Amino acid sequence: MSDITCSQQQQRKNNMGRGKIEIKRIENTTNRQVTFCKRRNGLLKKAYELSVLCDAEVALIVFSSRGRLYEYANNSVKASIERYKKASSDSTNGGSTSEINAQYYQQESAKLRVQISNLQNHNRQMLGEALSPMNVRELKSLETKLEKGISKIRSKKNELLFAEIDYMQKREVDLHNNNQFLRAKIAESERNQHNSNNNNNNNVLPGGGGTNYNNNNNNESHQQNQFESRGYFQVTALQPGNYDDAAAARQDQIMSLQLV
Repeated sequence: MSDITCSQQQQRKNNMGRGKIEIKRIENTTNRQVTFCKRRNGLLKKAYELSVLCDAEVALIVFSSRGRLYEYANNSVKASIERYKKASSDSTNGGSTSEINAQYYQQESAKLRVQISNLQNHNRQMLGEALSPMNVRELKSLETKLEKGISKIRSKKNELLFAEIDYMQKREVDLHNNNQFLRAKIAESERNQHNSNNNNNNNVLPGGGGTNYNNNNNNESHQQNQFESRGYFQVTALQPGNYDDAAAARQDQIMSLQLV
């Protein structure tokens, strides 16, 4: 009696631990993703065990609902597909290679259309469109992705702006240094010109008295040129000494005329 009771309890525990799961699409997104990861890993493990234990050529290809590819092959997926095509073409009666290729390309085109449709929906969702079929969890995930993208874009923009500011500051320093250098060259050239003018003015003849004489002549010629350039008459003849000399010269001329 005790043995029967123990077996019944063990059976109840087994029934409670593993219940039957209804084979249908899981509506909850999180549960569906968790189930996909678990069963995908289990399927890949079983494929590996089959290839090792039985020395069989196994190729496994799995596409997720989002279009991600998961594959396993103990030889090569491409080689296994080519072998499959060859075996299926040999097994078909009356089926030509062109028909098989057409069917293959039709399947591939259908898969590509699904992937394109998923990508288009994803792009529209990133732009804030086609949000009606999304639930709160999916909208929250989309919001998080957009915030991360915006933060990366802003950091890149700030990096470029800081680099531009740094370049402009260095450019400002270079221009300031060039300006100072040009100012120094201009000042040096002005000093050299001034010194050359002073050297020209200080050119003298041999002897000490010649210096004053040349300076006086230069000053008088300079004053005369100034009077002539301005349209003035010289008034040196009107000074007292010059006036007497002129009057005496006129009297001598008058006396000579009378004597004649």
